[in-house]
Amino acid sequence: MTTSTPESRYLHGTHTEEQQRLALLNRILNDSCLGELRLRGGERILDVGCGLGQFTRAMARAAGPSGKVVGVERSAEQISKSIQYASEDGESHLIEIRQGDAKELPLAENEWGSFDVVHTRFLLEHLPDPLSVVRQMVRAARSGGRVVLADDDHDVLRLSPEPEGFRSLWSAYMGAFEKLGNDPRVGRRMVSMLAGAGALPARAVWVPFGTCAGDARFPAFAANMIGVIAGAGSQIIDHGLMKQSGFDSAMEAMRDWSRRPDAVLWYGVCWAEGVKA
Repeated sequence: MTTSTPESRYLHGTHTEEQQRLALLNRILNDSCLGELRLRGGERILDVGCGLGQFTRAMARAAGPSGKVVGVERSAEQISKSIQYASEDGESHLIEIRQGDAKELPLAENEWGSFDVVHTRFLLEHLPDPLSVVRQMVRAARSGGRVVLADDDHDVLRLSPEPEGFRSLWSAYMGAFEKLGNDPRVGRRMVSMLAGAGALPARAVWVPFGTCAGDARFPAFAANMIGVIAGAGSQIIDHGLMKQSGFDSAMEAMRDWSRRPDAVLWYGVCWAEGVKA
């Protein structure tokens, strides 16, 4: 008897506006994540759920010419855009992207157990069975290799001064994940998943993701936050988590907040690493 795991459904879609938001997200977060990754050069890296490939290419630059980076992405739309971005940046040669599902990684038999670093970011929160993917990642790592998980625990977000209606809006946003069978608080479970998948948990840190209005980067942080909720708007409304009028009012309050001189966004990405025995 065989059983199948539930199909993952990405809350935000792959339309042009979402791809633009993801490109913005990469620009404001990649340097911090690359610093946490602590690559030394020459690593064989597997990036699971590589999306637009921007961080995949950043890892390839850090690994250098003696390294090798393979990205796996399910969405043909994301792969097409990642190829476009790489071509525009003159970096088409840096990485290999394969279309495939994270639950069944498209690796040759001799590639299993060969990667120095197996990484995923912002994927587990969109999966109904994230542990099955972490198990695949551990299997892909070599003995002594690192398995790196980066994802959200949406409960930790704070905006100040808090926009009117934001608490209900953010609760509805998290509810949209749950309606799809996904976990908006998956970040807190990542160390347990590493252990459950057979890796030795070795490191857990926050990657800072926020700033205040006086920082030149703040408009990008605020735009990403507004965009990520706006992109889930149809799911929030369709699932009855908020009425359209309440959603629109809360979103307008967020836009007003983003223009305040005292606005601040407090957040952090959960980062967990395990080592394969």
